[in-house]
Amino acid sequence: MVEALPPPPPAEPIVITARALPDPAAERAFSVETIDRAELRNASSSQMENVLKRVPGLQLFRRSDARSSHPTSQGVTLRALGGNASSRALLLLDGVPQADPFGGWVNWPAYDPASLASVRITRGGGSVASGPGALAGVIAMTSSIEPGSEANVQIGSRDSGEGRFHWVHRLAAGTLGISARAAGGDGFIPVTAATRGPADRPAPYRQASARAVVTAPLSADIELQATALAFTDRRERGTAFTANWTDGADGALRLVGSGGWRWAATAYVQSRNLTSSFASVNAARTQAMRVALQDEVPSRGVGGSIELRPPLGTGIELRVGGDMRFTTGESRELFSFVQEEPTRRRRAGGQTFTGGGFAELAYRMGRLTLSGGARLDHWRIADGWLREELLGSGATLRDDAHADRDGLLPTARAGAVVEVGGGFSLGSTAYLGWRMATLNELFRPFRAGADATAANPLLDPERIAGAEVGVGYQSGMVELSMTLFGNRLSDAIANVTLGQGPGIFPGVGFVGAGGEYRQRRNLESVLVRGVEASAAARRGPWSIHAGASLVDAKVAAGGQAARLNGLRPAQTPRLSLTGGASWEAGARAASLQVRHSGAQFEDDLNERRLPPATTIDGFAAWPLTRRLQMVARGENLLDARVVAGIGGDGSIERATPRTLWLGLRLGTGNR
Repeated sequence: MVEALPPPPPAEPIVITARALPDPAAERAFSVETIDRAELRNASSSQMENVLKRVPGLQLFRRSDARSSHPTSQGVTLRALGGNASSRALLLLDGVPQADPFGGWVNWPAYDPASLASVRITRGGGSVASGPGALAGVIAMTSSIEPGSEANVQIGSRDSGEGRFHWVHRLAAGTLGISARAAGGDGFIPVTAATRGPADRPAPYRQASARAVVTAPLSADIELQATALAFTDRRERGTAFTANWTDGADGALRLVGSGGWRWAATAYVQSRNLTSSFASVNAARTQAMRVALQDEVPSRGVGGSIELRPPLGTGIELRVGGDMRFTTGESRELFSFVQEEPTRRRRAGGQTFTGGGFAELAYRMGRLTLSGGARLDHWRIADGWLREELLGSGATLRDDAHADRDGLLPTARAGAVVEVGGGFSLGSTAYLGWRMATLNELFRPFRAGADATAANPLLDPERIAGAEVGVGYQSGMVELSMTLFGNRLSDAIANVTLGQGPGIFPGVGFVGAGGEYRQRRNLESVLVRGVEASAAARRGPWSIHAGASLVDAKVAAGGQAARLNGLRPAQTPRLSLTGGASWEAGARAASLQVRHSGAQFEDDLNERRLPPATTIDGFAAWPLTRRLQMVARGENLLDARVVAGIGGDGSIERATPRTLWLGLRLGTGNR
């Protein structure tokens, strides 16, 4: 999609966001989609990841959301660059990276859509100002600091409940905003009725988060923004010994200068700790047995960025700056259980660093806008290690110390967009980008059911080269766009099947009958070609939108991974469709959303096919008083079976079944 010039602002209340520099002119040539505050506030799901799925081509590694899936399967990507649980799209909150420092997945329960002003999704790699990691694009969440308050309490299916609170107060100078969310429920049984057994049970969840945002002017043209975030997430996967929980806290400071020289400087720190238990279920699904316990996975992320935009005159925008990110973490794990007692301990971890500088220039000449930018980063992987010991005697079974590695990698993009008249625009972009392997991919082996996957400390960074061309149309409140794109993801990191159990395999030990042995490997490449299209229109209180993504993604591989050559990457559908209609008149609102995901494969060998799925979600709000609304939501209204996974024993895991919610919303935003 080529982003056309924005229309004149509608006559409606302005939503104030946490102040940042304006959207760069260089992004005019990129495929950009924005989810506004009205849609975030009135979404049919309060789960942030489900709200984002209205963007065609955006996907998580698994179809399940953050109420029933494992946290480590919640990486986010775009444009069929899936096949890996780590995120290949860069998620930002007020300019701060949000991926887990150890594993690259996203802790979605930390974010409340109702506390955001907007989410801006920029597809395609080569984001020079946002830093490395944006192979598939950038998802930028921006906090709302519009003065007002809102409280929301709802009850739902399967004894679920949810409370949300968002309050922003204008101070004598600046603003103070506080938001909080708590949710929980007894959950559904993830395994389908036809394939479950006595060992299967509901998967309950308990989640809570709180966030504070303070803005304060330091002078006439300098503002300080301070943010703090804390969350806790408790889930179970539907059998005994599968409980997991994550605790996290973030803090960030940002200074923004809006004078002649516009600038922004940000510093942040992240802290995460995951505890997760893993179970194996026997063939008859009558008994679950613990096979591993990650009793702690502590990790830290520290970083900062700076950007300058000097005044160069009308039609010219120059951005220069730099950023850095340092991560450290380790996995502490008990495994090799005998009669429900662990016999071995494994610890593995390390450190990574990325840092670089960038420059990007956009120049507008009449109807033509040209842009180009580049950055160069130094990356480093250091202090990697893995140790295993016998618990009974303390004897060391394995003590690996991995050599430090480093290098330099470029990021670049160049584009052009021209307004050809009659509301039409044409644009084209080419880009380079890269992502470093996570500490989890580099150093920690893991098991999932009967399957075992070995780590690989020699993984190279993933690199992408891509290009796109698009056409856009905008007239009044009607917008249409279509984009053709092609990407080559070199050295793509994937879990490559190398053997079948029973047997003893390097890096993981014994794999039982029916299990598969895999190792994280760099594939030669993943080649993706596709087309995206979207349409949106608004008239009076009504608005509609539709989107489609059709892709052809193939693996190019040789050597021990030769069996993957020509296959589709795991967890990657060819087709995804979204559509919706909404009506909003004052405090009255209603909407329906339809989402279709095409067939995809559970595994890298394309042997376990997940059938296509179509779901319909709904939302309605009706005023009871001037400030009080009744709110109803429905997820998967037709109770479609959405297959999220197929186990080696033939068990079928499903995503969220029909879930209905009813509640009250009180606040100044209801007027």
